[in-house]
Amino acid sequence: MRSELFSADNLEKESAQPGLRLQNSKLLKVELNGDFMARVGSMVAYQGQVRFEALGSGGIGKFLKQKLTGEGVPLMRVRGQGDVFLAENAADIHLIDLEPGDALSINGANVLAFDSTLQYDIKMVQGAGMMSNAGLFNCVFSGHGRIAVTTKGTPVVLSVDQPTYVDPQAAICWSANLQTGYHRAEQMGLSTLMGRTTGERFTMSFAGQGFVVVQPSEEPPGGLAGAAGGQQQEGGILGNIFGN
Repeated sequence: MRSELFSADNLEKESAQPGLRLQNSKLLKVELNGDFMARVGSMVAYQGQVRFEALGSGGIGKFLKQKLTGEGVPLMRVRGQGDVFLAENAADIHLIDLEPGDALSINGANVLAFDSTLQYDIKMVQGAGMMSNAGLFNCVFSGHGRIAVTTKGTPVVLSVDQPTYVDPQAAICWSANLQTGYHRAEQMGLSTLMGRTTGERFTMSFAGQGFVVVQPSEEPPGGLAGAAGGQQQEGGILGNIFGN
């Protein structure tokens, strides 16, 4: 049988080291010998002896925070030995290695998988108000390990060495030590009162020393993909906690 489909570019890539690797730009391969954390529903194939355990948001504390804030990562723990392949709607996948002392603030909707050695919590985005990509809150990762994040299209990484402003719907992640806020980009005037707008009323502002990752796509605000789809749920806080 002959086909370009069977070219070397598409064959499974092997590595002598376990862990998270890129099979290609849209497919993550995890050579599993132990466990790791992954977004619920992201598995597309696996080989070997592998078990999947649903974790919600990673513990009762994070579960409650996710219900109260709309932010978080619906997680599963993957255990065993073998090869596991993950993807998320054909989005581009990027690997980030965190070292001790590093901290990364990231929109939970863009977390695909991470080493179980990493810690994360749901924290308020200081000064950003409702202008954050997922509202007032983001996931902050720290520790030592690798994390796989997704973007829609090829992103740009901006070095924050001068005042930096980003559309809040395009901001994927940033150095957790940066100072954040929001900035009115559109000038108020007669045209605004008449209903004319540039569509760029507010931007997130970043100051300090670090980086911001920006994707070439604007996600609608409202939290996680797959977690209510950004729609409002009825029943208030208690309804959100106990409704699922």
